[in-house]
Amino acid sequence: MNPNLSEWINLALRWFHIFAGILWVGQTFFFAWLDRTLAKEEAGAGKPQVWMVHSGGFYVMEKQKGVELQSRTLHWFKWEAALTWLSGMLLLGLVYHMGGLMVDADSTISVGRAAGIGTLAIILGWVVYDLLWISPLGKSETVGVVVCYGLLVALAYGLTQVMSGRAAYMHVGAVLGTIMTANVWMRIIPAQRRMVAAAREGNALDPSLAARAKQRSRHNTFMVFPVVAIMISNHFPVATYGNNYNWAVLGALVLVGWAAAAIIRRM
Repeated sequence: MNPNLSEWINLALRWFHIFAGILWVGQTFFFAWLDRTLAKEEAGAGKPQVWMVHSGGFYVMEKQKGVELQSRTLHWFKWEAALTWLSGMLLLGLVYHMGGLMVDADSTISVGRAAGIGTLAIILGWVVYDLLWISPLGKSETVGVVVCYGLLVALAYGLTQVMSGRAAYMHVGAVLGTIMTANVWMRIIPAQRRMVAAAREGNALDPSLAARAKQRSRHNTFMVFPVVAIMISNHFPVATYGNNYNWAVLGALVLVGWAAAAIIRRM
């Protein structure tokens, strides 16, 4: 590919990817804040409403457990996730699978083999994560988190053994980004569609559907911090992917990110 054309495509994809991610992350944390604030209002024996002012207008947000939907327009939030993931995968292919950054110069593993391992890790990452959280282990939040963290560190270590440190970091980020997107499209949105169908038919809403969607949405707010750290890690090679213990550094960044998410979710 012409180097000038490749650079323009790279710039356009990065621009699109970052902006789509801003929209996705922004609305995710807004709804997390809104849900938490409404819960506080309800716990205080007040009406579960949140009053806000923005851009010269006043807004009242109210959470409803059951609602008549036949004559209402329902707004969904899903395309931000899809577009962020799609642009990210295109970037991964352009910069790493096709861009010469997949393996180190002295690597004994071919680019194609390393790319195949990375792609398999992305697919299996979602499968393992999803099976874990719908299994009995997933009934305990603490156990689920500990197991997920152990698997994530093991993944980081394994990938650094078969590809360059920079590529390994980005593939771990791709695994997390894929899990986040699949959570939206395969767990959150389907649960919400079933809830909408029940509301339109006048049936009682299944609380387990709301709980499942809320759990996966909460997971996404924690995963986004390590993902963003990975995205900017390529600017700091000495401290991150270029370190002799790059997999351990990534494991530490994940813990720091999760701690930051826990703090922000309580604000």
